[in-house]
Amino acid sequence: MATTKWNIDPTHSEVTFKVKHLMISTVTGKFKVFEGQAESEEEDFKNVTDVKFIADVKSIDTNNEQRDEHLRSGDFFAADEHADIVFRADKFDVSSDKLQGELTIKNITKPVTLDGEFGGVVVDPYGQTKAGLTLSGKISRKEFGLTWDAVTEAGSVVVSDQVRLNAEVQFVKQS
Repeated sequence: MATTKWNIDPTHSEVTFKVKHLMISTVTGKFKVFEGQAESEEEDFKNVTDVKFIADVKSIDTNNEQRDEHLRSGDFFAADEHADIVFRADKFDVSSDKLQGELTIKNITKPVTLDGEFGGVVVDPYGQTKAGLTLSGKISRKEFGLTWDAVTEAGSVVVSDQVRLNAEVQFVKQS
């Protein structure tokens, strides 16, 4: 049976993260450059296999250039040595609400389970078949070697260990 190939449409997708700052507020960031592919056994995005997502670490954007440079530095992502964040999954049944895969950051790979919500499949006004998917989850940044830490004079942690992930992605069926 032939498989159907799907690519993420970056103009209709976003990949964001949220981290507690000083444990009193949340900073939101995103990756402006990313790509992803998937294959499905059917043309309706059911029984998805071979999911791969890549984010360009240098495209990180938290709406503060000084903070973004710090995140790209060796204190966090070491973007010059580890340019990509990669997520891979062997399969995803859209009738399930979980996507299990492996996340690699700084050459450290860990299993990750993301909550998934399938938005459906539709043909757009230009005749392209598109599938929508919302993914969310949490990771420990320290488990991936993002160990920079600081404490305020009052003893508050500057950056939490827990990072909340969110992806709103639209896939385009390839002909």
